[in-house]
Amino acid sequence: MNKAVFLDRDGTIIEDVGYLNNPIDIKFIPGSIEAIKKLNQAGYKVVVITNQSGVARGLIREDMLQTIDKTVQKTILAGGGQLDAIYYCPHHPQHGHYPYKRVCNCRKPGPGMILKAAKDLKLDLAQSYMIGDKISDVEAGINAGVKPILVLTGQSARFKEKAAEKMVAICQDLNQAVDSILNKQ
Repeated sequence: MNKAVFLDRDGTIIEDVGYLNNPIDIKFIPGSIEAIKKLNQAGYKVVVITNQSGVARGLIREDMLQTIDKTVQKTILAGGGQLDAIYYCPHHPQHGHYPYKRVCNCRKPGPGMILKAAKDLKLDLAQSYMIGDKISDVEAGINAGVKPILVLTGQSARFKEKAAEKMVAICQDLNQAVDSILNKQ
C-alpha cells in the first residue's frame, strides 16, 4: 500500500481566482511546485482533490476544466514534480442542470474522491494526509480517515478558527505543511 498526500487545487497549489476558466489565469502559489517535488522524492503519491462547481453552474465546460488540469500538471512536471492523479467533482447540490445538479459523495466535505483515489492507486489512508485551504478540505480528510492540514493561503482565514476547534494542524502554506509531514517520518 502507498502513502499519499491529497491536495486541494485552488488556494493550495494555485491562487484561488474564483471560477478559473482559462489556463492563462493559472498562477502558482510560491513554493507549491517545490513542495510537490519534495513529496515525490519522499515516496508519497500526490493526488489533487478539487471541487469544481463552476461546471454545474455553467461557468466552465468540463473539457476546459480538463485542459486547465493538464496545464497544471505540465507546469509541475516542468518544475521537477509530479501529480499521480487529479480527481474533480463537477457537481453542486443546488445550482446547475442535469447531470451536474445533484447531491453526491464526491463533493468535499464528502470523502468520495479520496476513497476513489485510494482504491485506484492502492493507497493506505492511515498513512496519508489532506492539505487544503477550506474547512471542506479538512472535513473531507477527516471523513476519509486521513490526517488533515489547513494552509493559510487561499480562503483559509475564514476557516482558521473552525480548524483549530477540530484540532487540525495549521500551516502557513503548502511548503510548510509538506515540511511538517516530512519531519514526522
